[in-house]
Amino acid sequence: MSLSNPTAYVDELTGENTDTDKLLVHLGLFTAVLLMALPILIALLVSTQQRGVITSPADLLPGSHMVHNYYTVMTDYNFAVYMWNSFVMSTIIVVGKLAISLLAALAIVYYRFPFKNLMFLLILFTLMLPVPVRFVPLFNIVTDLGWYNSMLALTIPYLASATTVFLLRQHFLSIPESIVETAKLDGVGPLKFLVYVLIPMSKGMLAGVSVIMFIYAWNQYLWPLVIIDSQSQQVTQVGITLLQGDIQAGELQWSIVMAGAIITLIPPLLALIAFRKPLLETFGVQQK
Repeated sequence: MSLSNPTAYVDELTGENTDTDKLLVHLGLFTAVLLMALPILIALLVSTQQRGVITSPADLLPGSHMVHNYYTVMTDYNFAVYMWNSFVMSTIIVVGKLAISLLAALAIVYYRFPFKNLMFLLILFTLMLPVPVRFVPLFNIVTDLGWYNSMLALTIPYLASATTVFLLRQHFLSIPESIVETAKLDGVGPLKFLVYVLIPMSKGMLAGVSVIMFIYAWNQYLWPLVIIDSQSQQVTQVGITLLQGDIQAGELQWSIVMAGAIITLIPPLLALIAFRKPLLETFGVQQK
C-alpha cells in the first residue's frame, strides 16, 4: 500500500473499528464528566424546590421556587454580605501572595546570597506542615496582635505561599539568559526588570496562579470559623453551615442550603471559565 495517504494507512493498520473505538472513548468521557457533575446537578435541582427533601427519583424534578429560594438566601440569610466578605478576602490574598511570591522568586533566581538553596528548601518544607497544626500558634499570634474577628485575621496568615514561589521560580528559570544579560547591560535595576520584563513575560503564568489562589482562598472554611465570631464578618463557606442550622417546623430546609451552595460555587466557576487557558498552561498542559 502506498504511503501517499497516511490516514488511510493508519486506518488500515488499526482495523475497521476506528469509529466504534472513538464512540466508546467519547461515551466513557461523557459518563465520567456526568458522574463528576452529578452532585452539582442534584444540588441545582433541589435548590428549585420548596422543601428539598428527596425520597424518590420523582423528587429530583425541577421545582418552581428557584427565584424565591435564591432571593431568600441572599437577603434573609445575609449571603450577600458573606459573598462580599469572601470576595474581598480572596482578592487581598491573591494580590498579596502575588507581590510577595514575585519578590521571593526574583531573589531566589537572580540574586546570590549565602545558603540560597537552603532557604528555598525551607520554603518548600512548609508545604509538609498540615494547616490544622498551625492553627493554635497562629490563633495566639493573631489574638495578641488584636486582629481577632477582622479582615486582617482572614488575610495576613495566607499571604505567603510556597507553591506560588515554586511555580514562579520554575518559570523564571525558563526565561533566556540573554534577556537577563541585556537588561544588565542597559542598567535596568531589579525592580524595573521585574515590572517591565518578568511580569509581561509571565502574564499567562500569573493569571493561572491567580485563579488557583483565588479558589483556594474562596474555599477557606476552618480558619474563618475559628477566628471570626461575627456574622457580619463571616465568609460564604461558613455561611453554608449557618444555613444548615436553620430548622423550620422540625425540618432542615435543604432547598435553602443547596441554593446557598450553588451561589457559593458561582464565583470560582466563573474564574475557571474565564482563565481556563492560562490555568492549563500553568500546569503544563498543551493543547493543539
